[in-house]
Amino acid sequence: MSKGPVSQFIEHHYRHFNAAALIDAAKAYEAHMNAGGKMMITLAGAMSTAELGISLAEMIRQDKVQIISCTGANLEEDVMNLVAHSHYKRVPNYRDLTPKEEWDLLENHYNRVTDTCIPEEEAFRRLQQHLYRQWKEAEAKGARYFPHEFLYKTVLSGDLEQYYEIDPKNSWIVAAAQKNIPIVVPGWEDSTTGNIFASYVIKGELKANTVKSGIEYMTWLADWYRNNSGGKGVGFFQIAGGIAGDFPICVVPMMYQDLEWHDVPFWSYFCQISDSTTSYGSYSGAVPNEKITWGKLDIDTPKFIVESDATIVAPLMFAWILGW
Repeated sequence: MSKGPVSQFIEHHYRHFNAAALIDAAKAYEAHMNAGGKMMITLAGAMSTAELGISLAEMIRQDKVQIISCTGANLEEDVMNLVAHSHYKRVPNYRDLTPKEEWDLLENHYNRVTDTCIPEEEAFRRLQQHLYRQWKEAEAKGARYFPHEFLYKTVLSGDLEQYYEIDPKNSWIVAAAQKNIPIVVPGWEDSTTGNIFASYVIKGELKANTVKSGIEYMTWLADWYRNNSGGKGVGFFQIAGGIAGDFPICVVPMMYQDLEWHDVPFWSYFCQISDSTTSYGSYSGAVPNEKITWGKLDIDTPKFIVESDATIVAPLMFAWILGW
């Protein structure tokens, strides 16, 4: 495949240090896919609010990713941006805000993520009413689903289309829902929609087990991995750290060590984009080789770490893989 201008720029200019790591990792990702491998992408941080969907959605459409692990925040915030984009407020001088100015944002129903404020009414509440209907309908039927499945149902129902404020091709959730690719959402309950669901449980309007749990995600993932890790295997592309990365990567040592399934292959590619330093047990800052000791990666697994801002690096790597 001939490469476009962005890829040509990367190849010509990115020759050393983190720039070289970026292109090495992108080429290895591409080689893994060309050899018939599969890939998991994990999303920590506020990548959806950073509008990673502009490139990630195309990665999904072109089958460059087969499964995603993300925080509950990334799951919901892509859709919030989809339905409330014009109501978002950017604060370029966010580093200079006083506590009083932060309080004023709260009073005006804005929740700040670095330089971007998410509007509560247009984003949270607009999505809430449609999710609630899905939760209620499932409970009435005695059905239970994972958090991402409820969001898929909401998106695919068409109920949200009346609110769309960006081109839906730039929403990675829309792309994922249309292809029905699996998503793992560990710790969903600490997200805004998870909090909203918990509030309904406290009020007695919903039952807690209507939404499937993290343990059920892990057992589901073990089955998925067993069925998809043959041949070239499954690679692991980790954006930042945290639970979105640590939860799914642990499925391999869980099967190997705790279930004693010694035929389970290790992850067959690993790359992490992170600006976290290695210090005091930090998972986000741990170098890839540490994962060998935990039974996650093999000695010969291709391993890369790009120490930089994921909002800059990830779209560039995706551009290379997509041939832009």
